[in-house]
Amino acid sequence: MVKINAITVPADSGDELARRFAARAGAVDSQDGFEGFELLKPADERTTWLVVTRWRDEESFTAWVNSPAFGHGHRSAAERSGGQPPEAPKPVGVHSELWSYVIAGGSAG
Repeated sequence: MVKINAITVPADSGDELARRFAARAGAVDSQDGFEGFELLKPADERTTWLVVTRWRDEESFTAWVNSPAFGHGHRSAAERSGGQPPEAPKPVGVHSELWSYVIAGGSAG
C-alpha cells in the first residue's frame, strides 16, 4: 500500500516544510507495517511536495494514523520535547490531498 500526501506550499516555504520533516525524522520507522518514506521536492516550478509512504496494508496505515505516535509526530519540536507549543505557528501547506495506491507492477532495480 502506498500513501501519498500531496502538500501544496507557497514557493518560499518549501525549505521550511523540509526542515519540519527533518525535525521528526524516524518518528514512524518503528510503526508495525511501515515499509518506507520519501519526501519529494519538486524539481521544477511546481509547489506541490509529495510525502510518499509505503505500508504493508491499509490496516497498518490506519493503525498509525489512530496511534499516539501519529499525534506526537505531528506536534511541534518544542511540544515533543516537553515544552509548550509555539504560539500560532504559521502553517506551511496551503492545501493537502491524501492519495492511496496499491502496487500493480514495477521492477526491483
